[in-house]
This record gives sequence, C-alpha cells and structure tokens, in this order.
Amino acid sequence: MFIDHLSNAGSLPTLRAMMTFASQRQKLIAHNIANLETPNFQPVDVSPRTFQAALAEAVKERRAQTGGSHGTLKLARHREFEQGPNEAIVLRPRTPGSGVLAHDRNNSDLESTMQSLVENAAMFRVTADLYRARSGLVKRAISERVA
Repeated sequence: MFIDHLSNAGSLPTLRAMMTFASQRQKLIAHNIANLETPNFQPVDVSPRTFQAALAEAVKERRAQTGGSHGTLKLARHREFEQGPNEAIVLRPRTPGSGVLAHDRNNSDLESTMQSLVENAAMFRVTADLYRARSGLVKRAISERVA
C-alpha cells in the first residue's frame, strides 16, 4: 500500500504513461522507416497530440478525485489507443491521409517520417530525464539523504 502511494505519487504516473506511449510509437515509426520502399505499403501512426489531450484529461480527473498527490491515471478509451492491464498503453494505429502516392502505390513520406522520429525521440528523452529526476527525489527521501 505504501509503495503504491510512492510509485503513483505526483507526476510519476503521467511521466510513465508518456514514456510508454513514446516507446510504443517509436516501434510504429521504425516499422514505417523499414518499409519505406515496400510496394503498396501504407504507413501507420497515432497522434501524440490526441494522447497528450487524453493524458491531460486523466490528470484533471485524478486531481478531482485525490487532489493530484497520488493515484493511478485512468485514460479514457480512444480510437487510437487504450489503457491495458498494469497501466500498459495499447496503440491502434491508423493510416494517415498525407503523403504522395508513388507509382508503386506506396505513400510514405521520408521527411515527415524522420520528423516524427526525431520529435518522438525528443519527447521520450525529456520525459525519461524528468522521470529519473523525480524518482531520484523519492529514492533520496526513502534513504533519508539530503542532496
């Protein structure tokens, strides 16, 4: 019980959800890059803005219930993602409508795919750094050390 309050305290669940989303999305983007020249390939993706809006709504709901100091986040089910067991995030990617259809019926766009890759990696990196700092505070508090 006490450990649950520590691991779900403050911003840790939000940061954990963002890292999970970014890591799952990275797999989608890598799949798109690997199949860039595959005939008839249609790239898939999920919207990070949609996920961030759903996450903000879950945070607002948690604040209303517990004051925001602890508790798990309950993400609303969306057509592009849902929260599975143990706070896992399951993505349901869709084919974006952008891209120019090439002669081999492949509509991959290298520039936008690489931009998505860089933005997603940056989002993961920043979130991981914040998570590391926040969990470090908890560890120091448990060990009764002063920074």
